[in-house]
Amino acid sequence: MDRKVSGNPGRKKDRLYTLDVFIVNGPIAAEFARRNKVISRTIQIRGDQKLEDLHRAIFAAFDREEDHMYEFQIGGKRPMDPKARRYGLPSVTGDSLSDRKPSGDVTRTSVGSLRLNKGDAFGYRFDFGDDWWHQINVVAIEGEASAGKYPKGVKRIGESPPQYVDGDYER
Repeated sequence: MDRKVSGNPGRKKDRLYTLDVFIVNGPIAAEFARRNKVISRTIQIRGDQKLEDLHRAIFAAFDREEDHMYEFQIGGKRPMDPKARRYGLPSVTGDSLSDRKPSGDVTRTSVGSLRLNKGDAFGYRFDFGDDWWHQINVVAIEGEASAGKYPKGVKRIGESPPQYVDGDYER
């Protein structure tokens, strides 16, 4: 039997996804990288929320200041795998990695529709010029989200790197 959200009788309670988001590549200064061996954020998001919501949560969790194009890659064997399903902004028709159109639109694709399982990993690419690459690990999937505002950051490891490397650090 499906449970309903109280106060909204037509809506099922959505599953809660706990995701660890790691920066795996980007323009990080060498000195910063030495001080921060691991840079990750743990985010919780409901299955009915869109990939665009996940992007906004990652953007905020890493203290970014200026928005850029981004995409999620699902099902690839490695970063930049041309066989991965790509989910991007509706206006993006292709880029230097692939001439294929995205498999889906981040504004319409829910996290729950990706059919993720605990232990799965997928990619997130931010700022196609500076190429910030992230690995997202599915840490847990709970039967239903408790009351509260989602998505939300629940854990931080390491400092947030500056979005743009300035002259104070050498790569």
